[in-house]
Amino acid sequence: MEYKIGTDIIEVSRIKNAMENDKFVLRVFTDREIEYCENKKEAKYQSYSARFAGKEAVFKAISPLLDDKYKIDWKNVEILNDENGRPYVNIIGIDFPNNINIDVSLSHLKEYATATAIVYYNN
Repeated sequence: MEYKIGTDIIEVSRIKNAMENDKFVLRVFTDREIEYCENKKEAKYQSYSARFAGKEAVFKAISPLLDDKYKIDWKNVEILNDENGRPYVNIIGIDFPNNINIDVSLSHLKEYATATAIVYYNN
């Protein structure tokens, strides 16, 4: 089994400032991610920031597996939560091998959000 790991940390204030431009949210997040984060009232910006960090962590982990790392876009990586609140990753709209699994962990505080992604597959 092979593993690839990616991690990212972001200041919540950077995402909050970027969100002043509505195009940022629509360019980076899927409709389901937006719905989830908007329902987090008091932790809205932290939730967006954690998902942003999660996407970055996934990009870092999967980029060695892609023929062209520039063919993947923000909305190709969707981070949602299961019924128990555990985050998971959907890869959308790109040709991606089925034998690759991605685990993601998100965390945030008032000022920072962080994420780690682990990609594992049989080589």
